[in-house]
Amino acid sequence: MKFWFSGKIIFRIRKSYRLKDYGFFANWEPSDEYNLCTPGLDGSKSKVTAFKNFMDNKEEILICTHATLRFAFEELEESKFDGVLLAIDEFHHVSADSDSRLGELLRSIMTKSNAHIVAMTGSYFRGDSVPVLLPEDEARFTKVTYNYYEQLNGCKYLKSLGIGYDFYQGKYTSAILEILDTNRKTILHIPNVNSGESTKYKHNEVDTILDAVGDIKKVDSDTGIIFLKRHTDNKIIKVADLVNDIPREREKVITYLRNIKSVEDMDLTIALGMAKEGFDWPYCEHALTVGYRGSLTEVIQIIGRCTRDSENKTHAQFTNLIAQPDAGDDLVKLSVNNMLKAITASLLMEQVLAPNFKFKTKLSDNDKADAGEIKIRGFKLPSSKRVKDIIESDLNDLKATILQDDTVMKAIPGNVDPEVINKVLIPKIIQIKYPELTDEEVEEVRQHVVVDSVVKSGEIKEVGDKRFIRMADKFVNIDDLHIDLIDRINPFQKAFEILSKDVTTKVLKVIQDVIEATRIQMTLEEALLLYPDKVKAFMDKNDREPNVTSSDPLEKRMAEAIIYLKDLKRKKQSGQG
Repeated sequence: MKFWFSGKIIFRIRKSYRLKDYGFFANWEPSDEYNLCTPGLDGSKSKVTAFKNFMDNKEEILICTHATLRFAFEELEESKFDGVLLAIDEFHHVSADSDSRLGELLRSIMTKSNAHIVAMTGSYFRGDSVPVLLPEDEARFTKVTYNYYEQLNGCKYLKSLGIGYDFYQGKYTSAILEILDTNRKTILHIPNVNSGESTKYKHNEVDTILDAVGDIKKVDSDTGIIFLKRHTDNKIIKVADLVNDIPREREKVITYLRNIKSVEDMDLTIALGMAKEGFDWPYCEHALTVGYRGSLTEVIQIIGRCTRDSENKTHAQFTNLIAQPDAGDDLVKLSVNNMLKAITASLLMEQVLAPNFKFKTKLSDNDKADAGEIKIRGFKLPSSKRVKDIIESDLNDLKATILQDDTVMKAIPGNVDPEVINKVLIPKIIQIKYPELTDEEVEEVRQHVVVDSVVKSGEIKEVGDKRFIRMADKFVNIDDLHIDLIDRINPFQKAFEILSKDVTTKVLKVIQDVIEATRIQMTLEEALLLYPDKVKAFMDKNDREPNVTSSDPLEKRMAEAIIYLKDLKRKKQSGQG
């Protein structure tokens, strides 16, 4: 497909590219005069003047930052953007909030000009409750999704991406060498100074890491690059310190990093708030991040630093080094919360990397699935274009919203029945995120979220001409799947297994105690799902009622459901309910 356009382009791709070599109708050849991303104040008078001149002359391409676009827009009429192709990178910085200057600018151009807008982002998930665009504005865009799975399939050298996590206790600087391998080209992001993982002395942290790896032989006065002699083999490696606060020194390092030409030019980059968006180091193999990042977009941006295709690697790795909660820590609640969020972020990224299946309704025993399809009895297909668009384009972002929800996270350690997660918690989140959906449409989206999560969390095996999927602790013939069966499976079973396998019993007890202290309040929907069917099944099996003091969280929850319903009945009988 070719995109024909006339007029000017305001974009953020800085380099020239011979696009004709790849079948495009024109090369990308921006003029240096109108590359306004050069170092300096983004809102400077000279850049705004250059922007305005560009809009009045015959030049076709201008490259600028979001800030320069905002400042220039204040001095232009919207009609000036008629016939312009406005392409905005890092589009998640736009917000539907009325206080967002970039968002207001975009809405004004969309309303008062005929500009064509291309919106690009590595993640459509903002990490807060404010949408990027209002639903009516979003509906004017045609979505094109290009995920990591598709990206890896298109790479010449890079064939796999690993998403992992490691846990530490005490100070992270004492555990860093267990994860940091300087034989791999690595970007190390140390924790924010305001986070619980930080020692509050970021420069000392960098010094401690460098001392653990080797001895400093010199710091190049022209580039600011550190030459470090490794303890293990005396090899000299090159290190970039982007934690350094001195602007002149840090600019030297940034300039050097921008002009890296070969794999030998850099070995380790240590950063805090930098080297995320727009940082291009194709040779990077490992993105190692210490501490939980509050924004899933930030996690995705960091992962993107190591997924550039390069001949020096076939595998890229993202590792999140997370603090294990300690019962004696004053910040134990925050630590538990961060740990669960980091695990769910990793789980989500694993699902993004997994191949996509098409899910359809199974109508009869003879209704066989085609390649790449899974057919499920009782499964609802989209009944509207809006539901279809959500399923095709927003599913991973919706999962991110669900996985990062506090109520769902508290359910992950296995103390809430899977059907409660699937039929009560998930639909409530969908209703909040998409208030325009009907109840029937919410159910259609819910089923796709649950099915996609369960299938991607499960292990699929082929035996002869049959396929089996691991559902919780057993394998089920894919041809026998029914939506009712899937609804009885925890869609985030993988996260529960991570906790069960990768943390000690003591740490798991700390997590359970914290969640118990802020226990999920019982709702009527949850109580009715647990009682009477699940309570009756428990009583038939154990010949007794569930015990509220049981150490089994599910048994305890069933007992609480009985108490809740009895109390509700009592209140109604006394006229209080």
